[in-house]
Amino acid sequence: MRYLIRMKYPILYSFKRCPYAMRARMALKLADITCEIREVSLSNKPNHMLKISPKGTVPVLILKDKIIDESIDIINWVISKTDIFKENLDQNKLELSDEMICIFDDKFKYHLDRYKYSNRYKDADLEFHRSECKKLLVSLEHLISNNVWFFGDKLNKLDISILPFIRQFKIADIDWFDSQKDIPKVKEVLDNFLESKLFIEIMHNYKVWEEEADSVYFPAKNL
Repeated sequence: MRYLIRMKYPILYSFKRCPYAMRARMALKLADITCEIREVSLSNKPNHMLKISPKGTVPVLILKDKIIDESIDIINWVISKTDIFKENLDQNKLELSDEMICIFDDKFKYHLDRYKYSNRYKDADLEFHRSECKKLLVSLEHLISNNVWFFGDKLNKLDISILPFIRQFKIADIDWFDSQKDIPKVKEVLDNFLESKLFIEIMHNYKVWEEEADSVYFPAKNL
């Protein structure tokens, strides 16, 4: 822990395309929290990251007094320290938002993996898992009014938590996704997300971190 206390900024182990890392970076960016970012190669994970978080997944956020290695916990930590989503949602919407995040982290992600990476799972039925993901998007469609984001005109926790996974679902088969007629609002919110300055900024390219390299910071200073 002596090493952590001497840090100038929190350290964030990340991987650009990982949806979990994306949502952590969005929360940190929205709160304007500067971090030393360490982009990792998932096929060659840094020993230091594995030592402090043996499960070996990103993101990992190192603070002076603790280590957070779950993306939703990073988001909640940011919310506890800032007011990035203050008054964006009433209590009922907050509860529904947390419920939807749990559903997407559990059921949607389960089926998404078996749809997008069906070759990795024995006997995975691609069309079945795609259909199960689609059902959850249809249920989400029914909750959306004519808003920029899922629950209003202001970005909220639900948006940054699940949109990276909906993006993955789309890019698994873009033509099929674009042809779906019964989720127009979901597609519109996703388009708003993909075209947003926030998404563009958190998808900045960083070189893979090496132990002897100079520190690199997030958000990128030239953005």
